[in-house]
Amino acid sequence: MDNTKILAVVGMSGSGKSVIVDHLTEKGYPKVYFGGMIYKEMEKRGIERTEDGESEKEFREMIRETEGKDWVVRQVIEETKDLINAGQKRIILDGVYSWTEYKTLKHEFPRMITFLAVVVDKKLRYERVAKRPGRAFDAAAIRERDRSEIENLEKGGPIVAADYYVLNNGSVEELCEDVDKVLKEIEF
Repeated sequence: MDNTKILAVVGMSGSGKSVIVDHLTEKGYPKVYFGGMIYKEMEKRGIERTEDGESEKEFREMIRETEGKDWVVRQVIEETKDLINAGQKRIILDGVYSWTEYKTLKHEFPRMITFLAVVVDKKLRYERVAKRPGRAFDAAAIRERDRSEIENLEKGGPIVAADYYVLNNGSVEELCEDVDKVLKEIEF
């Protein structure tokens, strides 16, 4: 476990987290998706996902309130440990949401985990989210999602406390080049 490295990608909705994670999984790194824990549990409980994302938002907030703010991260930790036990040395964590999750991961995987925040100018992020296939939001909906994630999930903390930042105001290629520079620096 000493040479195992974990890269946790953080950012607001529409910042480019999925682009980065896709780039990294194409390189062969396995990922553990925080949102996937929510989707699995919703399916297990027979709760349908709505197109507007409202059922997911409500469930995400409810599960953290009823099962603890660390419910999602506990599932992520187990899946990450399974990957480590299977011999994986480089693992991507996709979508740390809360300060509790950040602190729990730092405690659970000391010296192994690096946080990478992706940021983008708000106006550009809103434009991109409005055009996003399958998960588009209008400006009012993305503002409400931002408010909810910041106030209810404390999402700002992991972004502010990240070890590295990449700016996603340019092309996908530029973003991937910047991510690759971080990977080289951290010897990922």
